[in-house]
Amino acid sequence: MADNRPVVVVISQDPRISHRANEAMRIGLGIVAGENEVVLVLRGPAVELLAEDTDELVDGDDTARFRANLKSLGVPFHVEADAVPSDPSWNPEGHPVVRVTGEEIAGLVGRGRRVLVF
Repeated sequence: MADNRPVVVVISQDPRISHRANEAMRIGLGIVAGENEVVLVLRGPAVELLAEDTDELVDGDDTARFRANLKSLGVPFHVEADAVPSDPSWNPEGHPVVRVTGEEIAGLVGRGRRVLVF
């Protein structure tokens, strides 16, 4: 029997100082392209993956491209509610965002078929 549970990708790396956040998003995109359900979770500084100014990110050009692809596929970001910036310019492209608590993140991880943590 097929396992229909999603693959959960938890990203907590700061994309302003590490390429790992961008790589995690790229991997999530690859999982979706393989026709698997993926849940992308942004925690702490990883919320900067949705920042307006991608020039401040280590892999800004790639990040912008991956975000656009995920948006076109209808993949939302599950974002740690306490980490969402108050800056109104955050997420200017209006990418679908689901605000989640730490407890809800734990639930997503618990329901995942596989979990990748960056």
